[in-house]
Amino acid sequence: MSTTRHAAALIWDCWSRAAHIDQLPADCRPATRAAGYAVQSDVARLSGEAVVGWKIAATSAAGQRHINVDGPIAGRLLAGRRVSEGVPVPLRGNVMKVAEAEFAFRMAGGLPRRDAPYTVDDVMAAVGTLHPAIEVPDSRYPAFATVGAPQLIADNACACWFVIGAAADAGWRAVDLVRHSVSAYLDGKLAGQGSGANVLGDPRIALAWIANELRTFDDGLRAGDVVITGTCLVPVAVAPGARVLMDFGTLGAVETSFAE
Repeated sequence: MSTTRHAAALIWDCWSRAAHIDQLPADCRPATRAAGYAVQSDVARLSGEAVVGWKIAATSAAGQRHINVDGPIAGRLLAGRRVSEGVPVPLRGNVMKVAEAEFAFRMAGGLPRRDAPYTVDDVMAAVGTLHPAIEVPDSRYPAFATVGAPQLIADNACACWFVIGAAADAGWRAVDLVRHSVSAYLDGKLAGQGSGANVLGDPRIALAWIANELRTFDDGLRAGDVVITGTCLVPVAVAPGARVLMDFGTLGAVETSFAE
């Protein structure tokens, strides 16, 4: 078994059992971003699930400090991890136990691998719709802040569950996403506020970042992919029985609850 497949098998075993591993063994531990993405790709293959999009982790300085990385990292969104509004999100085995408010872009066109970097204008021209979203991340490493970016990338950039709300109306392109306010409510009480400025300074810049990350380390974004671009506010701690509503104002809202 190759080192990539060995690492992926260990991570997918943890995913499938809601189990954990301190870190990958030295003989199969990725040391570079490229090696981490190779493991991540094999984890998706082992899952047997369709990849329906991507997430970006660590799109703020606070987020980067939280998981001890020096920049954003990308992870795959698996079809079986999408939760519909009204269906409780499982928290069994989750070591993070937080909910994040995120701008989600659904791609109308693809942005394939190429040599030249994509600009923000290139990327936005390929976007179809904008949605409010909730991510409930997790890590297969309990000490996720110490394992480093290559191992976090291998672990799908802390991807786990996600909820995508209804598309915003067509006027969203005229909205200043940088200054647009987002509020989190936990069991009906205000639990946090933020804005698009917390997402690499602008969610559109974050989307361009992942387009360029994937043109380098993968096959690019595809038409139909959903990209959740990173939390707009300090993640909200949750527990079984809690209910969270993320209010994006004129762009809509998205809600979920939590089960063990």
